[in-house]
Amino acid sequence: MALALLRRRPSDIPLARDPSGRFLVWITALMVYLAGLALAGALTVSDMARRWDSGLAGGLTVQIAPLPTSASATPMVPPPVAPLPVAPLDERVEAALTILRSAPGVKSARALTSADTARLLEPWLGPEAADPLLPMPRLIDVVTDGPVDVAGLVDRLKSAAPGATLDDHAVWLADLRSFTGAVHLAALALVALIGGAGVMSVVFSVRAGLAIHRHVVELLHLMGATDRYIARQFERHVVGLSLRGGLVGLGLAVATLVGVRHAAHGLRASLLPDLTLAVWQWAALGLVPLAAALLALLTARWTVLRTLEAMP
Repeated sequence: MALALLRRRPSDIPLARDPSGRFLVWITALMVYLAGLALAGALTVSDMARRWDSGLAGGLTVQIAPLPTSASATPMVPPPVAPLPVAPLDERVEAALTILRSAPGVKSARALTSADTARLLEPWLGPEAADPLLPMPRLIDVVTDGPVDVAGLVDRLKSAAPGATLDDHAVWLADLRSFTGAVHLAALALVALIGGAGVMSVVFSVRAGLAIHRHVVELLHLMGATDRYIARQFERHVVGLSLRGGLVGLGLAVATLVGVRHAAHGLRASLLPDLTLAVWQWAALGLVPLAAALLALLTARWTVLRTLEAMP
């Protein structure tokens, strides 16, 4: 609809010389730029949450911290009560595996090697994470296929493997879903505010054009032109300006996203979400200028018809 208006003959009203046209172009560019960034941010967060949800849902992580054994502990002053002997780390890992694999609802339990743990900690600790002298905890990846008594399992793990802690992925995945929901609501609110600003800008531009060219509008009325015919003149003008500004804003948004992705390319990938957008997501960004032009068309039509109805 918006593109079809641009293929018609030039307007009978000299709207191209109005100073409000330049204002509408740049305000539309700014709005499309902000809307594109908000949409790209919401899509990126959604992809991140979906990957984490699919990879971590229905799972547990058991961490067994390295503790000093009775043979290695050499306190300067003997404690009043002799501590219970602590088994070596490998024995505690095996004891935890035995309990996990026999627990109802647990499908599998696999202990990560020291190399696997070092790779997970490398983004935070750097190459020092692979130092064999660094006391590293042992991690156990647990996959569930049914309900698990987490509280009872924690008690059994602490009894059989001192230093063991259990993280339930469902707890912080729920927090992640709440966060992504808040991001989506914030993006939607931002787009609504941008759309409201766009509507007000179009209303201002159209009313200014009607005031400037009032004598031309009255002459067209005397010649038999209908309100709908006059409204088309403004629609064509506003759509052209909106598309021009929308393309500028879309180009700036794409340049910003490419620049952010290039700047984040040299950072640790595991610390940041993947900033690469799929083809359909780029296509969705490309629809933002068209949506802005359609909103401008409808606003211009409504404003002109309402204003002409109020004219004597």
